[in-house]
Formats: sequence, C-alpha cells, structure tokens
Amino acid sequence: MTHFVTHASPFKYHLSENSKTTLSVGLSATRRIRILSETVDQMFATTPIRNVHREIWRNGLRYGAERLLPEETPVAVVYDGGTYAVMMATPDDLEDFAIGFSLTEGVVRSAADIKSIDLVPSRDGVELRMWLAGGNSQRLRERRRRLAGPTGCGICGIESLAESIRPANIVGHGRRFSAGQIMEAVQSIPPLQKLNIETRALHAAAFWQSCRGVVALREDVGRHNALDKLAGALSRDNVRGSDGIVVLTSRVSVEMVQKTSVIGATVIVSVSAPTALAVRLANDAGITLAAIARADGFEVFTRGDRISPG
Repeated sequence: MTHFVTHASPFKYHLSENSKTTLSVGLSATRRIRILSETVDQMFATTPIRNVHREIWRNGLRYGAERLLPEETPVAVVYDGGTYAVMMATPDDLEDFAIGFSLTEGVVRSAADIKSIDLVPSRDGVELRMWLAGGNSQRLRERRRRLAGPTGCGICGIESLAESIRPANIVGHGRRFSAGQIMEAVQSIPPLQKLNIETRALHAAAFWQSCRGVVALREDVGRHNALDKLAGALSRDNVRGSDGIVVLTSRVSVEMVQKTSVIGATVIVSVSAPTALAVRLANDAGITLAAIARADGFEVFTRGDRISPG
C-alpha cells in the first residue's frame, strides 16, 4: 500500500512497500531532483526542528520543560561522484542549497548546468549528489577543494589567501529605492521567519521587491547557508537579482558580499554591522551596502546614490 507523508518541503515523499523513499521533482525535461532514503527514520532525521528536553534554573526555581531547537546536520556536496565540500547546515530547503552553493562557488553558471540532484539522507547526515552538464566538470576540476567546516563556514579549506578574498562580481546599475522602502523590506522579514519564531536561533536571507514584497526567504543555522539557499531559490524561479534587495539578519562578511554579487543584487541591507573588508569589497563591486538597520533607520556604507529620501 502506498502512503504519503506531509513535510515542510512543498513536495511529497513517496513511501513504497519496501520502505525505500524516493522523491522525484521535474525541473525540466532533462533535470530532476530525487530524495532517496533507506528507511523512514533516516528521512525524518532530516527534520529542521527538534523538541528537546531541558532543565530550567531561574528565579530560584528548577523545573523541566521542552524547547524547540534547530537541527544541525552535516551536508556533503557531491559533484559527479566526488565530494567537494561538507557543511554544517539546517536540513531544510536543501535543493535550493545545492543549487545556490553551486552558483556562489562558481561550479556552475546557472541552475540549468545541473543535470540532476539526489538528496540522500543517512544517520550521519545528508548527501547532495549532483551530476553536471557539459563543460562544468572541467570548471569543477579547476576549483575543486575539500573542506569540513563549522556552521556555514564560507572559507574553510581554501588553499590560498588570494582565493579567500577573491573580488566580487561587478554588478549593474540596478534600481533606486527610497529610505521608506528600505525600512519596509527590513520590517517585513521577522514575521516570515517561521523556523526562527519557533527556535530563536536561525539566520535568514530574503529577497524583497518594491512591487511584490518578499519574493523568497530562506533560513539556516549558518548565515552563508541561508544566502546560498536564497540564491538557489531565485535561480530556480528565474528572478533577476538586480530587481530587488537582499535582506540579511546577520553580520555582513566578505563572503556574504561575494555571494550577493553572484545573485546579481545591487543592494544589501542587514540588521547587523558589516566588516571593514566587506565594505571595501562591496564598494569595488558597485554594491550598495546598508546595515545596522533598526526601527529608527539604517546606516549606508557604500553607493548611497541608489537610496533616495522618503
């Protein structure tokens, strides 16, 4: 008998009689995403949130209670049968992470360069097995590295100092936004952070457009991962990065600027401060960087010509 199980993902997981789990989603005539799991337990080991028992010591009282915490699991990125990277990430929206990571790492130039993706959960973590089209395998060989880093570590394992601070892509002219629109974009994010509302422990990266509001939002325990997931979501939906604002809930480091430039976004807004190197890199790339966004306003560090009063 066939059963279907509801999950946070917009797709359905098909459980066959032999407990072999397969998800297959058509991306195009030649590209498909599949989720493979040997057991139902392994599939649900990838849930993004877990209920954990805790002992509370407050105001002289001691008592037990449950608390929702975000899951953190090793995610191996595998291209053409070889492991490229292992990241610690929240096991949610992993298909977006696979595509976005591939784009921001320069392994592919578009989502169409990935022929197929297999998501393979196990007791040890999740493998994202991708097969690349055409000349992308050669590009991969040129950029191959192995890394095993802490949560969302963006540069662990890079073999040279130059690679760690590689220039960001130069962005186009982009659109102008008013100060009021910047504030609207920032204030629209918290109510949509579903996982963070439950756990208070996740970063978010979102894309906001003046005509549509929040187009996409992704969450993760790692800020780099959240932005990679956003990059994948925008690529899959063919959203132009120059048409909106990337909104971050985290510190703006150099890697966040590099990844945003791959998306093609011309404006970054964050609730936290940037690093000095991130400011220099954003300026060189022509990106408007606004940060320390609070209820009373924000601070602009580069290319303030894209922001108008009002």
